[in-house]
Amino acid sequence: MKHSEHKQTSPELEPDCAVELAGAGIDKLRAFATDLIERGEQLGLIGPQELPRLWTRHLLNSALLAPQLKSGGRIADVGSGGGFPGLVLAIIRPDVEVRLVEPMERRCAWLSEQLVNLELDNAAVYRGRAEEFHGAWEVDQVTARAVTALKNLIPLTAPLAKDGGELLFLKGMNVAAEVDNAQKVIRKHRLVDCGIEVLGTGVTEETRLFRATVQRNSD
Repeated sequence: MKHSEHKQTSPELEPDCAVELAGAGIDKLRAFATDLIERGEQLGLIGPQELPRLWTRHLLNSALLAPQLKSGGRIADVGSGGGFPGLVLAIIRPDVEVRLVEPMERRCAWLSEQLVNLELDNAAVYRGRAEEFHGAWEVDQVTARAVTALKNLIPLTAPLAKDGGELLFLKGMNVAAEVDNAQKVIRKHRLVDCGIEVLGTGVTEETRLFRATVQRNSD
């Protein structure tokens, strides 16, 4: 029984709310989804158990972050992996410059291929770990999804944000506990206005957003 359940890996059909969340980017998001369905498991980007929830758990979960981006801004997406949320954000927000930061070569190759196939000229792939880019450049907002706990993630990402820049992390149900455990690094990296928001209510599966502002220079 368990074996047959494991084999039931039919891809999730596109939810009705996908057009609402993706807007003009829906065709490119569909193309990205199709490629993930065809090659994502083979390339080790998603597990077979993720196909039945590809839209809800991954694509639309990432899309919920798109309205939070500043128009005309630059973002760094840390640990882009298979493209969540950074590639999805680049698709939906062509007005934003997206830097996809990813250390694994094969995932960088996948991301670079997607940028060409989807004709995304507002994004670029940066191969390396986040800390390798500390001091090299700063962005308006830093995004991340399913990378690591806040106490580890904040030291990696906060230095990438400019003074007054934001950290926007999609997190799970235990984010409040993560915030409690990260108080030391929150103070060290001078984060203010830290908060948890719930996104997707009444639209799709809810997710939690950790938001904070980097304030290096106090008045």
